[in-house]
Amino acid sequence: MKTYVFIDASNLFYGGEKSLGWKIDYRKLFTYLQKKYDANRIFYFGGVEIHDFKYDYQKDETVPIAKLESYLLDLIKNKGKKLNEAELLLIGRHLQRVRFYLKLLEFGYRLFLKPVKMYDQEDGTTKRKANCDVDMAFHLMKEKDTFERAVVLSGDGDFLPVLKYLKEIKKEVVILARGPRTAKEIKQFAGNDFRDFEYLRERIKMQGK
Repeated sequence: MKTYVFIDASNLFYGGEKSLGWKIDYRKLFTYLQKKYDANRIFYFGGVEIHDFKYDYQKDETVPIAKLESYLLDLIKNKGKKLNEAELLLIGRHLQRVRFYLKLLEFGYRLFLKPVKMYDQEDGTTKRKANCDVDMAFHLMKEKDTFERAVVLSGDGDFLPVLKYLKEIKKEVVILARGPRTAKEIKQFAGNDFRDFEYLRERIKMQGK
């Protein structure tokens, strides 16, 4: 059965290690998905801070991560003396994230990354967010004639219409998500095809973390 995996990073890993309580070994996760589901392709949808890097929304399907790494290194090299310590630390942290994505590429993940944007809140504060839901829903539909089974790593209720349609056209849909972060309607939709991500802890946990 030809299987594609779709990972909604913002839903599954929101809050990072503090929220999950343990650190994921992404090489182990990739291997698990291949062995358990015989996954042909594994798509990863997430956000990345780009610090004024020129990203063309009309031409680019994903942020060119290797070029972004070069851009951030040049930014630190050429403007580092003009930046304060907090700004340098922030760029350094985002550079680490970029290198994490480069590792995912090495492991075999297919990345779809969107720039993180700033949104004004009603209380006057700002919030950083990369809305990848539409991108993932689009690719679920775009690839529907290619796969027979979709393994979806997300508990976001916004995906329900797409998932219902996939099932209507006789595609098998498996939901692999964190129980507490999975919408009730998604659990009801999946039924016996819902898998709690927490049960993978001992299989995909980073050793020593």
